[in-house]
Amino acid sequence: MPKINLKTIKNRAKKEIKKAADLKELNGVFNKYLGKRGELTSVLRSLKTLPEKKRKERGKLANKIKREIEEIINEKKKNFQVSTFKPQEEWIDVTRPGKKPILGHLHPLTQVKRDVEEIFQSMGFSVVEGPEIETEWYNFDALNVPKDHPARDMQDTFWIRQENKEKLTDKKREIMRTHTSPVQVRYMEKNQPPLRIIIPGRIFRHEATDSRNEMIFHHIEGLMVDKNISLANFKAVIEEFLRRLFRKELKIRLIPTFFPFVEPGVEIDISCILCEQKGCSVCKNTGWLEVMGAGMVHPNVFKNSGLNPKDWQGFAFGVGMERLAMLKYKINDIRLFHSGDLRFFNQF
Repeated sequence: MPKINLKTIKNRAKKEIKKAADLKELNGVFNKYLGKRGELTSVLRSLKTLPEKKRKERGKLANKIKREIEEIINEKKKNFQVSTFKPQEEWIDVTRPGKKPILGHLHPLTQVKRDVEEIFQSMGFSVVEGPEIETEWYNFDALNVPKDHPARDMQDTFWIRQENKEKLTDKKREIMRTHTSPVQVRYMEKNQPPLRIIIPGRIFRHEATDSRNEMIFHHIEGLMVDKNISLANFKAVIEEFLRRLFRKELKIRLIPTFFPFVEPGVEIDISCILCEQKGCSVCKNTGWLEVMGAGMVHPNVFKNSGLNPKDWQGFAFGVGMERLAMLKYKINDIRLFHSGDLRFFNQF
């Protein structure tokens, strides 16, 4: 094997390192001389064939030249990194924490709606829905709401504009529903008791908007029908529902009141969850908060649904979803739910 001049290798390597225009060419020079099959690497591997004295001398010189070439390459590499570093285009620091994506979350009304549905479903209730545009029959007549009831006036109801409306029957005149109660009748027409349902949905009323009232809000109707249902069954169901929704023990009271579609009718009050019945501005120092209306389904509602009131009895209740959410989250203005203000929604 012809003797290789180590100084010649060193000089050639220096010249080529100097000429290298980028990191790719510099890496090529490194592989040519110091890579696994590089010229200097081959010299170091061939030392074992030399006599001991010559092996030491030549090995010492070869290692010295190797270190010199490595130092020159590393220095040149630093210059390239400084001059060609473009973090926006060519370089990514994989160790840097990523940007946290902005995630949305559920609207507070949606959260309450899901809680309500989950609680009632665990008690055997089904969740059903109905149309938002109702007929006068289902919204009023079928629910035993008489023609002279105030809810039929324009100040409480949005009527749909129809041609020759005066000539239409109450089963064809259309309105934006004022409660989800019409689904009671729709469901009983097609389903034979026993039954347990809740009906969440959006309702519409022609009312002035303030901190407690909105034109568009959400309503939850409940209905349970069987052979021997009483207000005692209702009290047990609603106590369990309120306890699980507000996650605390509450007292409730049933106060006699009037609703056309139930007989007897009751107003449901709960012990104030804010002051624990000590008295505050929310409960008007009474210690009680009204949350919903309820009662035993009126016989006329059963008849209008095609059921014999002598065979069946049941209870119905209705509550505003916004009212439950306001109590649960201590919100003082119903208009915030539809404000679109992220400062409000990001709290939930």
